[in-house]
Amino acid sequence: MLSGKGAIIMEKLKDNQIMPIDVDLEKGEKYYWCTCGKSGTEPFCDGSHCGTEFSPLEFTVEKDRRAFLCTCKKTKKPPFCDGSHEGDISYIMSEIV
Repeated sequence: MLSGKGAIIMEKLKDNQIMPIDVDLEKGEKYYWCTCGKSGTEPFCDGSHCGTEFSPLEFTVEKDRRAFLCTCKKTKKPPFCDGSHEGDISYIMSEIV
């Protein structure tokens, strides 16, 4: 059984909190990306951050598009996934093997 960081990452994988979420975004619509990781509506904010230091990231898109939004919160290009979660997946695999 995994413990420590491996257990946390496995739990997040199970809850789909590490893998990006594929969404359709509409031009002109305001979106609020969750930055705390507690939202029940990931990747979007549901207010679960209230009482913490976190606040959602407001964003729009210039044209209708499909995008992968980050849920690991490690992206350097928020709210879009940049593959930063791949290190966590590699860590999990090294722990399991």
